[in-house]
Amino acid sequence: MVSSMAEGLIYDVKLSSVGPGNAIEPDMVHEPSDMDLAMKLHYLKGIYYFGKQAFEGLTTINIKEPLFILLNDFPVICGRFRRAESGRPYIKCNDCGVRFLEAKCEKTMDEWLEMIKENASLEKYLTPNQIIGPEIAFSPTVLLQYTKFKCGGMSVGLSWAHVLGDAFSAAEFLNLLGKVVAGEKPNRPIKTKSTNSESLLKDMEDPLSVKRAGPVGDNWITVNNSKMEAFSFSVNAAQLSHLQSKISSNATDFSPFEAISAVIWQCVAKIRESEPKVVTICKMMEQNKADGNNQLMSVVKAAYPIVEANPSELAELMKNSAFDQREKIENAIKKDNGVSDLIVYGANLTFVNLEEAKFYEFDYRGEKPVYVSYRVDGVGDEGAVFVLPGPPKNGGMTVMAILPENEVTELKLELKTEWFMD
Repeated sequence: MVSSMAEGLIYDVKLSSVGPGNAIEPDMVHEPSDMDLAMKLHYLKGIYYFGKQAFEGLTTINIKEPLFILLNDFPVICGRFRRAESGRPYIKCNDCGVRFLEAKCEKTMDEWLEMIKENASLEKYLTPNQIIGPEIAFSPTVLLQYTKFKCGGMSVGLSWAHVLGDAFSAAEFLNLLGKVVAGEKPNRPIKTKSTNSESLLKDMEDPLSVKRAGPVGDNWITVNNSKMEAFSFSVNAAQLSHLQSKISSNATDFSPFEAISAVIWQCVAKIRESEPKVVTICKMMEQNKADGNNQLMSVVKAAYPIVEANPSELAELMKNSAFDQREKIENAIKKDNGVSDLIVYGANLTFVNLEEAKFYEFDYRGEKPVYVSYRVDGVGDEGAVFVLPGPPKNGGMTVMAILPENEVTELKLELKTEWFMD
């Protein structure tokens, strides 16, 4: 589960499983929605860094006990995939549980946090890297890794198959775990059938927001033409305020996401031979239920050169000129009865708005994370940029970018020269 590249950093890895404490009705199945299946080649990776007080003195069984309780309300994530006779995937609930890993890191947490400022890819060693397949009936959809740092502190690494739900759903799962640790009951209704749109198949062309992959069969992962690299940086409160005021125009106020994304869009255009005039935007729907894949998916098209544009024009496009793609994506899955293999993140240059995600509400024994990182595995060649809240005490935002390896150095230089990257 841990690459040999991490040898000497991550060690003493122990693997087990955890499932619900109570039995459920036999033969319960869950039918993913069309949008769920559209996301099946992507995997969310969340890492929550806690100070030593949160887990101090706890044994493995102490850490597992609240999971036994919580997973009573999550039979779907304890399940494994099967295929119906039509080929459409479904989940057999409560089949083998959630994978549970324990590990140790030879660095202190402060040392590690400094290291990932220079090399965000190191974080992949704090989350399990398993995908679904090639034997889908034996592949867990959720894996948790608890990594102890030298001199105290713990990271909780979550690997969450996107077919289960978006980042808001993943965050809600861990926030509920914190409530169980505090003695509360989750009181979460069990949903085994997802809701699909009733729209007619009037649109047979693939939407602009996706790209077909494969077919991949039962090995649910994309194959990139470029080697992808992750890097992250912080935009502090002062930098963010300056950026927003600098690109505001005609009394239009732009959100942190819109301001940051517009700047990065233009910087990427400067370093690519063919500038991206179509980008995908993913953001939380109003009144997102944090249950399933409920993100709003849309595309923005620019009719002018991106490099020559004022960033305020790009922010304006993102704010007011995005075309909703959800129905088109659902239809792309529906017309093939759920067996299509699509890339969403990275089909176009993709910007993901996680401003409203409640990552810092994961409370474990009265302690909240000092830092939270999220990324996605399975991003396509055009790359993706995730904008998420920074630590509350610092304000600002955290940006995680996943781009072709040969673009990263140039993009960092552009951001440093023109805008806000230290």
